[in-house]
Amino acid sequence: MHTSVAEVAGAAKAAAGFDVALGVSAALRNFKAPDKLGFGLVAAPVMFSAVWTDGAWGRGELVPYGPIEILPGARALQYAELVFEGLKAYKVGAAGPSLFRPRENWQRLKRSAERLSMPVVSEALFFEAVEAIVGACHRCIPQESGRSLYLRPFLFGTEAGYLLRNSTTFRFMVIANPVEIYSSGPMRVAIERDDVRAAVGGVGTAKAAANYAASLRASNAAVARGLTVALWLDAREQRFIQELSGMNLFAVIGGELHTPALDGAILPGVTRDSLITLARHLGLVVHERAMAIDELLAQILSGECTEVFACGTAAILSPIGQLTDRDRREYVPNKIDAVAAQLREALLAIQERRAADPFGWTREVAPLAL
Repeated sequence: MHTSVAEVAGAAKAAAGFDVALGVSAALRNFKAPDKLGFGLVAAPVMFSAVWTDGAWGRGELVPYGPIEILPGARALQYAELVFEGLKAYKVGAAGPSLFRPRENWQRLKRSAERLSMPVVSEALFFEAVEAIVGACHRCIPQESGRSLYLRPFLFGTEAGYLLRNSTTFRFMVIANPVEIYSSGPMRVAIERDDVRAAVGGVGTAKAAANYAASLRASNAAVARGLTVALWLDAREQRFIQELSGMNLFAVIGGELHTPALDGAILPGVTRDSLITLARHLGLVVHERAMAIDELLAQILSGECTEVFACGTAAILSPIGQLTDRDRREYVPNKIDAVAAQLREALLAIQERRAADPFGWTREVAPLAL
């Protein structure tokens, strides 16, 4: 049972075109976040759902957070027909909530869906869903710097069957988590010279669940060695740096910023793109180029490369304390979290609206009175 959002007294999104299920108001009212949030450990009390059938998206619905039903033979389970996104809402430097570059996340979800031949979530539906969650959960968004509401939109095939083709039915959902910045101190990175994350022509540029599953063996092996995460190389020659399992890489070389150019296998990170723009705005020279791993290691040894760090939505920027090769040799940059710290604070200040936004990256969201 549900009641239309137009029937909810004072709802700011009365004409939005989605429904609000019974129990949403109680779920929001009864939610209390713990002091320790972690990353992805605490679920926001509501979620958004819309279903694709007969070639069109149906009406969306805001419902209490909880288990969902899915057929065991659904292609999302059998053939990894699932793509997703990750973005954050903030409420630190202003009274109301805001999103950071959400349109870039919609565009990437669109590209991911197209790569897997899935129906595209329209821009209107994407923003309806994301803003419904943020608007409904505006009181659940942490107000301390470094904390935010992490949003996870995802799209998956629900039709059961083993024929190797796309589903004819799909579900688009958005869930959320109040979070802290994902950080475990300077990362100790294992250079992966055997397994491959993605190849040009594959699905490396899509935010597809299968990519992350493919990274787990190397990541687990790195952790077993006392390291943090794996660094991936290109599939053809295994010479050129691509990315970490969930983050893009930057290096400070000769006082200038270098990052691997998007090569058709690297996921184009929104944080990566933001840092390139912001760094140039702050006067740094930025190079997007093919970066050979052995060249970088030699530059660390010589001192020409002074700092290495990674970036992504979860952590924003994470310093890299050392790179460890297959032969266990360690390469330690002279500096840790120097340029990275400056860029992190500058970017976070814009995200949290504590500083001017010269790029128009933030988008305010109206609270919902539910």
